Amino acid sequence: DVQLVESGGGAVQAGGSLRLSCTASGFTYSEYCMGWFRQAPGKEREAVADIDSDGDTTYADSVKGRFTISKDNAKNTLYLQMNSLKPEDTGIYYCAVGDQLRRGVCARPFGYWGQGTQVTVSS
Repeated sequence: DVQLVESGGGAVQAGGSLRLSCTASGFTYSEYCMGWFRQAPGKEREAVADIDSDGDTTYADSVKGRFTISKDNAKNTLYLQMNSLKPEDTGIYYCAVGDQLRRGVCARPFGYWGQGTQVTVSS
């Protein structure tokens, strides 16, 4: 069975940093797209960043220059380094895995999801 387990969430002040991790199992990790999504209270879930099997990355405009997605295939682990955090970054962050259509393009929607980790940024 596919399993995704996120960790690293917490509460920080604006301007601070957090590093989220997502450990995956049950599939050949290196062959798929991996992504981070978030959902703020009262809002729809939105894509934050994704990385394909070749290491190509895509970011939401709201996090470009502040967040970095990366992965360690040997450890089956996905990361999201979040710097210069803002209160509007608050939400539940989810790790997900999905199919890759071609280099640089991940299929939507992603097929498997973790349980999420809370990130709270105070002003």
